[in-house]
Amino acid sequence: MSLPDTLCNDLRLDRSRHAAPQVFAKLRAAIVSLELKPGASLARGELAQAFGLSQTPIRDALIQLRDEGLVDIYPQHTTSVSRIDIAAARQAHFLRRSLELEIVHVLASRPDPSLIQRLQAHIDTQQSYLGEPGRYQDFIAADFAFHRDMHETAGVSALWELEQRHSGHLDRLRRLHLPEEGKAKRIVRDHQRILDAIAARDEALARQALREHLSGTLNQIDEICRRYPDYVTETRNLP
Repeated sequence: MSLPDTLCNDLRLDRSRHAAPQVFAKLRAAIVSLELKPGASLARGELAQAFGLSQTPIRDALIQLRDEGLVDIYPQHTTSVSRIDIAAARQAHFLRRSLELEIVHVLASRPDPSLIQRLQAHIDTQQSYLGEPGRYQDFIAADFAFHRDMHETAGVSALWELEQRHSGHLDRLRRLHLPEEGKAKRIVRDHQRILDAIAARDEALARQALREHLSGTLNQIDEICRRYPDYVTETRNLP
């Protein structure tokens, strides 16, 4: 096993907190960002050494990743990063679209000036990263902040956490799709359309803009699968 440099550079843990959730968070981020690619081996002993921990919190973190479908654990053999499951990605997309269509409906019915300002700031941050391939993760972080802010203002922040627990496969597909020419610009454009519709109290337009925004990656699944056949599967049994 060879951990990615970006992960190796940030293995420090807060010793005042439980270790397993921190290991889980770091490994999950590396998997979703594709720093740890599908098929990558995750040896428990090597991870324990790298994090400076016993194998128990490593095991607990890997079990949680397995429960999200992000790793495959083969008893007495090995653990590896799972392939991107297209069926799981479609289900995560269905969940996210269903929830966020209602969220933008609620937000457009009673626009919050402070939310409008925050969403615009997230868009401006994303705009500043356009044309900088090395800032993809920063771009994605701003994307997450945009959608999380909408959940929180609508009073359903717990549903954001629910979506995240099911989003690993979908987020990896989106990460594969992001470098496509014009994709990042389309995301910024879509976010602006959603924001403008909310600010204008146009609930129908907000829902339409969100629906179009969330359809981008799913509409390109066949092409993504063609380009990355070793990364995806459509036959995985869902947990």
